[in-house]
Amino acid sequence: MIKVLITGANSFVGTNFRKFSHYKDIEEISLHENKPEDIDFGKFDIVLHLAAIVHQSKKIPENEYFKVNKDLCLRVAKCAKKAGIKQFVFLSTLKVYGEFVPNSELKNENSECFPNDTYGRSKYEAEIGLKRMENSDFIVSIIRPPLVYGEGVRANMLSLIKLIELSPLLPFGNIYNKRDFIYTENLVGFIDKIIEKRASGIFIVKDDGALSTTELIYHLSKSLHRKVTLFTMPSILIRIATHFFPSFFNKLFGSLEFDNSETIKLLNYRPPYSTEEGIKRWMNSFKTAKRMKSESE
Repeated sequence: MIKVLITGANSFVGTNFRKFSHYKDIEEISLHENKPEDIDFGKFDIVLHLAAIVHQSKKIPENEYFKVNKDLCLRVAKCAKKAGIKQFVFLSTLKVYGEFVPNSELKNENSECFPNDTYGRSKYEAEIGLKRMENSDFIVSIIRPPLVYGEGVRANMLSLIKLIELSPLLPFGNIYNKRDFIYTENLVGFIDKIIEKRASGIFIVKDDGALSTTELIYHLSKSLHRKVTLFTMPSILIRIATHFFPSFFNKLFGSLEFDNSETIKLLNYRPPYSTEEGIKRWMNSFKTAKRMKSESE
C-alpha cells in the first residue's frame, strides 16, 4: 500500500485530499512544529508538499516568501530524497507565468515563466530547485493550479458568497472575461493520477472550460437559491477602481485562462465535475455546514 505524507498540516487542499483521495494511508505533519531534518520520511513512499505562504500580502516581508515557499520546500525535498522517497509532489501556482496578456496565445505546460510578484517568484525558484534534484529514483511532479474552490475555501471565493448573501443587486453584469478554476475533488483526482502514474513534469490542472465573473456569480447565486440582479458598472468607474485597487479588480474583470491539453494527454484523465457541478456540490456542503453551525449555537 502506498503511504503518502502531506507536509503542511491542516491546509485547505490537504484536508480535501485526505477526504477524497483513493489513497487512504495518509499522514500529515506540521512544518511549524517539526524541522524537515527531524522527520522520519523513511516510512513513506510519496511526499505531497503543501506548506506555503499563499496569498500576496504587504504585511509579510518578501524574504519570508522565499524562506517558506522556496528554502523550506527544498529542505523538505532534500531530506525526503535522502530517505528514499520515490516521488515528490509540489503544489505550485499559475502565478509563475506572470501577467496574463489579453488576446495572446494561451500559456501551457511548456511556456516560459516570468513571475512578476514575490509569491510567483518564490514558487518558481522552488520549482527550479526541485527539478535539479530529480533523478530516476526521485520523481518530481509540479502542479500549477488556478484558484481552487470547494469545501473549506476562504479568501476571495468566500467573500463573493458573503456578498451574494448580503446584496440582491451587484455590479457584475456583462463581464466577458475568462478565468480558470478547479474544484477540490477535481484537483484531488489529478493528484491521484499523478501519483498512480508516477508522472514527472509540470502539470496545469483545472476544470474543463473557463468562466466569466458574470457566469460565476450566476452559478453561485443559483446554487445558493438567491435572486440576484446584475448591472453593468460604467467603464470609467472600472478604470478608476482598477487604478486604485489593481489586484482586486483584475481578478473581477481580467482574464486568466490556460491550455492544459498536455496534462490531459499525459495523465489520460479528465476532471469528473464541471465548474457548474463543482459549485453545486460545494454550495451543498457549505449550506449543510452553515445549518449545523446554526443548530449547535
